[in-house]
Amino acid sequence: MRTHRDAEREEWYFSVVDVVGALTDQLTARIASTYWAVLKKRLKAEGADKLLANCKQLKMLASDGKQRMTYVADTKQLLRIIQSIPSPKAEPFKQWLAQVVAERLDEIADPQRAIIRGTDFYRAKGYSDGWINQRLQSIEMRKELTDEWKARGIDKEQDYARLTNEMTRAWSGLTVRDYKLVLSTPSTNSLSTQVLKK
Repeated sequence: MRTHRDAEREEWYFSVVDVVGALTDQLTARIASTYWAVLKKRLKAEGADKLLANCKQLKMLASDGKQRMTYVADTKQLLRIIQSIPSPKAEPFKQWLAQVVAERLDEIADPQRAIIRGTDFYRAKGYSDGWINQRLQSIEMRKELTDEWKARGIDKEQDYARLTNEMTRAWSGLTVRDYKLVLSTPSTNSLSTQVLKK
């Protein structure tokens, strides 16, 4: 599966043809490309014009060893594409999406569930209760600050990003980018991870 990491945007991109080929058992990249062409027509008929317009192309290594332009999708786009693939291999993804949406709807009805889910997630990752409490407090503080900023007319995305960066630096000592780098580092380099979990 060919992927590309955009470090600047902190976003992963996946080769659509590779995903389509894997989920539909296409024998070659050429047949998978043909299937993707048919799937694009289906998506267009479903009203997913915006999705298709936002799917960009990147150069990726092709089976012939050359760099060729390939349709790629970010995670959100890819999950939407998978929803339109009629295949038994795509079904587990569809079931998982349905489960996640049901859980989020439950959390909208009862926001306490989101807090419990977050706490359980961090605890399963090995974070201490003290760290979890500090993290939850920082989220609440950030919400109060962004609400205040919004009330005072600040609505630019880069201002919110700057605020998030400062909040993250306050509780972790790292910028958002550096913090994500530490979290993605293998556990063999666990010293910095252990510092963050305290």
